[in-house]
Amino acid sequence: MVTIDKIFHASVVLKDIIRPTPLAKAYGIAPECSLYLKPENLQNTGSFKLRGSGYKIAMLSDEEKQRGVIACSAGNHAQGVALAASKCGISSLICLPDTAPISKVEATKRYGAQVCLVPGVYDDAYNKALELKGEKSLTFVHPFDDEYVIAGQGTIGLEIINEMHDVDAVLVPIGGGGLISGVACAIKSISPHVKVYGVQAAGAPSMYNAIHSGQPDALASVSTIADGIAVKKPGDLTFKMVKEYVDDIALVTEDEIAAAILALIEKQKMIAEGAGAVSVAAAMFHKFPLEGKKVVSLISGGNIDVTSLSRVIDRGLMKSGRTTNLLIELVDKPGQLKDVSRIIADCGGNVISVHHERNGETESINGCYLRLTLETRNYDHVQEITQALENEGFKIV
Repeated sequence: MVTIDKIFHASVVLKDIIRPTPLAKAYGIAPECSLYLKPENLQNTGSFKLRGSGYKIAMLSDEEKQRGVIACSAGNHAQGVALAASKCGISSLICLPDTAPISKVEATKRYGAQVCLVPGVYDDAYNKALELKGEKSLTFVHPFDDEYVIAGQGTIGLEIINEMHDVDAVLVPIGGGGLISGVACAIKSISPHVKVYGVQAAGAPSMYNAIHSGQPDALASVSTIADGIAVKKPGDLTFKMVKEYVDDIALVTEDEIAAAILALIEKQKMIAEGAGAVSVAAAMFHKFPLEGKKVVSLISGGNIDVTSLSRVIDRGLMKSGRTTNLLIELVDKPGQLKDVSRIIADCGGNVISVHHERNGETESINGCYLRLTLETRNYDHVQEITQALENEGFKIV
């Protein structure tokens, strides 16, 4: 069983393993509430996962330590197990899905683990790890459905309550459910009035579906930029704990996640991976009743692949109205592009891409299309520009 006593014990065991991550006030991200961030992206290994794996490995018997450990992961748990095992002088073998970001694979190797890449997603890596566990007589360190792992993650809840006694709500990402199970158990045991809300990516709603259907069935597939929470099926233990301790769960879209990543970069100078940003996305896009409340969003990790970061930023700019694409139908005659440019400039927009199409299927035989990408301030600014263009007779397609 996961108890508050076990979570307190974990906090003592982990004292020399983890790094303190004090709450940070967030400005301009969710103005309707007083938002604070719990930056576990600044944790050793760049993720909260070190807490659970560190406590689990510390509690192994001498015989289990001698044989070594095996784990499966989308990336962050892998690094936590690798570092925790290395600190204890234990060998580790990690099964990762071959879709895991290269940065996470290489980091896992640097922390001292052997890596086995498995075709597919997390659940495929999980099945391979169970197979190798039996073959090699290794101890399996589950990424979320384990009482010691959950207790280790629960130390985050203790830290939040200790630092902010008057917190009203805590927003927590959900993949398999280990993080929110531990955090919610700790918070509800000490301060039952505090709301604990879970957040999942709409492309991987395993726990959300499980709570609404009453049983943890496996999804046929998952697809999300939040690879750290792309889990097809929640754990049996975590499902029970989420039912008992968590007040509500919401889903956020890919565009909302991207917008949250961008907001953290711009306004907090903080890098979060997709899984780490879902809690901020939930606050930004009003998924829970947080008006006037003191809220903590847990940033679970910051191990985003650099090669995908630019694509995420582009998506976030579009979602927040910072860039926009316009398709304008013109009469193909001199001066049209000049007039369009003048109107946009007068409105304070910046044209960053122009594509002129003469062979489009326009209503007029003498028509053509003008595709523009603009830098804008927000959605109101986009509306101002489109309205100004329409006022001067241009047709926005």
